[in-house]
Amino acid sequence: MATNTKTLLTVKIDKKLKERAKRTAAEFGIPLGTMVNSFLLNTVENRRFVLTLRPTARLMKSIIEAERDYKNGKLKEFDSVENFIADLHS
Repeated sequence: MATNTKTLLTVKIDKKLKERAKRTAAEFGIPLGTMVNSFLLNTVENRRFVLTLRPTARLMKSIIEAERDYKNGKLKEFDSVENFIADLHS
């Protein structure tokens, strides 16, 4: 007599993300549940969670601007946190 060891996991995600994930899983030829199970199993067995973030266009613009300001000597440098905080309060 076989016992059912499966359980249901309910999570809330963005509808568009779910549809994109279903399409991606389909491209691999697997159901979305299999893809989710694989992710969870890999995370649990390896005790490792990989999170990849992509910077937004606004963040990239700010980074480029800050790098330009740094190269042009427009940013202050501090030799200690205390001096930095003192400058913030001045």
